[in-house]
Amino acid sequence: MSETEQGWKNLPVGARHHRAYVSPPESYDIGGAYQFALLVFLGLREWHYLLDVGCGSLRGGRFFISYLLPGRYHGIEPNTWLVRDAIEKEIGEDMVRLKKPVFSDDSNFTLSTFGRKFDFILAQSIFSHASKAQIRRCLSEAKKVMKPESIFAATFVEGDEDYEGDEWVYPGEVSYTFDTMRSLAEEQGFACVKLDWPHAYMQQWVAIVHPENLENLPAMCDAARVKRLERELEYYRERLQSITTHPYVKLGLKVNSAINAVKRWCSGMLKLGALLLQVPLFEYLALTV
Repeated sequence: MSETEQGWKNLPVGARHHRAYVSPPESYDIGGAYQFALLVFLGLREWHYLLDVGCGSLRGGRFFISYLLPGRYHGIEPNTWLVRDAIEKEIGEDMVRLKKPVFSDDSNFTLSTFGRKFDFILAQSIFSHASKAQIRRCLSEAKKVMKPESIFAATFVEGDEDYEGDEWVYPGEVSYTFDTMRSLAEEQGFACVKLDWPHAYMQQWVAIVHPENLENLPAMCDAARVKRLERELEYYRERLQSITTHPYVKLGLKVNSAINAVKRWCSGMLKLGALLLQVPLFEYLALTV
């Protein structure tokens, strides 16, 4: 790679280069890989429909587009030059013709702009720049396009205080407490749980789902682990109940009970015999007269 080609690695975040604008340039590759690996772990398959909110220069999109079937990838990005440069320098026109990704340049979190529902929604490093009003708008739109089993994976910067401004902040970041993020999700009838998953620059992953879908998340958050354990416990209780009521098992339990009773009787006899052996003969004879 020439020095000119490597020059973008030293650019600051927000510089007008398709890689540097969306993230620290040196983490562009791994940041996209983390996104892809997470969604696959959460259950993404090639036939699913994915909405990438703020898809930028296709940092994650280049992985998803090649993986998903044609027409399944949808991206929203107001900065059209990012998508244009990403197509030119990251995936190529042939990939676009083959996979037919769908893009929108909407700037108001209109997730319903595509007129369809999605199996997965991704908002990577979006809430880390957004105001509460913008997050509310995004989540209210997500409610329109999510199926009962859909999963919305998002990141935010977790802090001790909430950003109280009204504007989008970029390239700077804003922070929120997890309680605030959860409350914003609950306003729309969603459950919000933390995900134990790495992030290229230390943001916190969360899954936003319909409450009844919480137990279907892989066991990578406390709530999902508890739900899964409760489900497994109930399953084994039912299995134990069905086993203990089987005729052969019931017969075996009765036989085992009888054997234990005989063992106890024999043990008692042995103890009595041992006791008698300790009694002197003349005392024994006296006891038997």
